[in-house]
Amino acid sequence: MSGSATSSAPTEKLSEPPRPLRRLTIELFGVIALKIALLTLIWWVAFAPQPKPDASPDAIAHLLAPSPQIPSAGHP
Repeated sequence: MSGSATSSAPTEKLSEPPRPLRRLTIELFGVIALKIALLTLIWWVAFAPQPKPDASPDAIAHLLAPSPQIPSAGHP
């Protein structure tokens, strides 16, 4: 009796449509697309090109110039 039960199980598996494989493929593509989107978002937030600072000679001279001395009100 147990021999007939085990022989019918493989034939049932062969007659099933390959739906789990199709679902797995769709899920894997979804996970890959989600990871790409997440990595793109992280790059855009953390590593996106930032505006370059002004490196013109006038800007550097302004940054390196000594600050003007303001006389205190107690001294003439």
